[in-house]
Amino acid sequence: MQERDNMEIETIQNEHSDQDYKVKIISPEFTCLCPGKLDQPDFATISITYIPDETLLELKSLKYYLVGYRDVEIYHETATNKILDDLVEAVKPRYMMVRGDWNVRGGITTIVETEYIKEGWEGDPEDIAVKTKELTSTSR
Repeated sequence: MQERDNMEIETIQNEHSDQDYKVKIISPEFTCLCPGKLDQPDFATISITYIPDETLLELKSLKYYLVGYRDVEIYHETATNKILDDLVEAVKPRYMMVRGDWNVRGGITTIVETEYIKEGWEGDPEDIAVKTKELTSTSR
């Protein structure tokens, strides 16, 4: 994997850390480069779902972090797992799942999901729903 400048992921205080709730963030314009084929960018929708503990992801720094992959040669699986690792290190959530829905390349679609559960947390992420009143492009 090509190294990239480590953009700091900022966090903010979670004012509701006494309860479990789910946050879902969707970035539909993620891009990186296909390793060895610099003229072939890869595109994905990155979905981040997490149950925060003491801190929350600061969205502007998250945006800049994700944009920082634009010139990085990286495989789909590695990118998705690296995003999870970096976000878990920054925000230290109770639970986090990162999903990469990679655009079709050569007739193949790739979906990569990876998750983290904080040791000692006794909740179940399936019991906590993100509720939307209507279907939108962001309620995937």
